[in-house]
Amino acid sequence: MSSLLRMKTLISPTFAAFSPRLSRPTFSLPLSSSNSSIFALKNSNFRSLRLKPCSGKPAIRCLHGSPQMGAPRSPSSGEVHVIVGPMFAGKTTSLLRRIELESSSGRSVAVIKSSKDTRYGLDSIVTHDGVKFPCLALKDLSSFKETFGLNAYDQLDVIGIDEAQFFEDLYDFCREAADCDGKILVVAGLDGDYLRRSFGSVLDIIPLADSVTKLSARCELCGKRAYFTLRKTGETQTEVIGGADVYMPVCRQHYVSGQAVIETTRIVLESQPQKVQCG
Repeated sequence: MSSLLRMKTLISPTFAAFSPRLSRPTFSLPLSSSNSSIFALKNSNFRSLRLKPCSGKPAIRCLHGSPQMGAPRSPSSGEVHVIVGPMFAGKTTSLLRRIELESSSGRSVAVIKSSKDTRYGLDSIVTHDGVKFPCLALKDLSSFKETFGLNAYDQLDVIGIDEAQFFEDLYDFCREAADCDGKILVVAGLDGDYLRRSFGSVLDIIPLADSVTKLSARCELCGKRAYFTLRKTGETQTEVIGGADVYMPVCRQHYVSGQAVIETTRIVLESQPQKVQCG
């Protein structure tokens, strides 16, 4: 409930790459990795909105702006922007930068993540660098309107979705929110699983997208650009939530060789007779 209240008082950003109203092509994310990771609103009129790390009281972002912040968005002006790539490519960081830009331009935002990802708690999305941002954790996106509140939803301009591969209803939600409700959606997620197969519904929303950004990481073995995620462990199910202890980004060469090593090890282990301990 506390995270929902914080989300309902959120205001957040516009993409330099996506919005012609911004003059700056880049933006440096002024977020803190400390526990005081929500930001204080200093000006109630929002004329000079600056989001700064707060000490002491938890900071708030107000959802309700003054009239000069811009006219209501028409239903036809919705957008879908998709950010994909392997693990450790900076997808969440890129999402937060774009959300920050939307906030600084006076738009109201909310951020959603899957309740399956409990690594850093359920009230924040967290980058691999430790940067936090308040969010609402949901099992499915269809419950967002009701959970967030219909009136609050109507006032939203931008919705960020992190770890989008875990939402089975991603396509329907994005289509309705952009086409019917005029929302800007920023969607970040894995495009492929550890077997380089389509992961969840992320690739299904490409036909809906106004833009698609494919990020790369750095190969952990050679330093080249990495577009693939190699699983280090022996689990074979598609969804295994973990960090650097389970996955690493790799280039094509080391993905292929790494998969061969893993498969060879598995075959060897399975072919060995199991030892029987006698009491």
